[in-house]
Amino acid sequence: MNTDVMFSSKTDIWETPQWLFDKYDSRYHFTLDVCADANNAKCSAFFDEEADGLKQTWAGNCWMNPPYGREIGKWVKKAYEESKLGATVVCLLPSRTDTAWWHDYVMRGQITFLRGRLKFGGCKNSAPFPSAIVIFEKSHKERQQSNEVKGIS
Repeated sequence: MNTDVMFSSKTDIWETPQWLFDKYDSRYHFTLDVCADANNAKCSAFFDEEADGLKQTWAGNCWMNPPYGREIGKWVKKAYEESKLGATVVCLLPSRTDTAWWHDYVMRGQITFLRGRLKFGGCKNSAPFPSAIVIFEKSHKERQQSNEVKGIS
């Protein structure tokens, strides 16, 4: 990817840097990449554009690096909602703290702002925006309450 593409709206797909995925995979052992294609999937199980991860049920430990265009709010909402159903979703997101989706959903997750600017896969230069890792997962208390409702101790 060259800088002409990076600094334009020609793409909203940014391939996750392998070192960053590996760092979180070592902790979460991801089973599903919810928004990928055959060229950039980080897990053997993934939803591509045809499968449309927004229409699927997410389970287990999920990695999400969504398209960064106008649809990103739908992806972040879906990640939050799927976490309420039991999935753990670790998201690589542009740090857009002024957006509605950031305030409506990201602020409910665990946020780690990444220092500097990422160099996404296939890019010669760093991204023109800051990034954050956002983790949505049921808290221990929510898991306990859910199990109590199901009759599990």
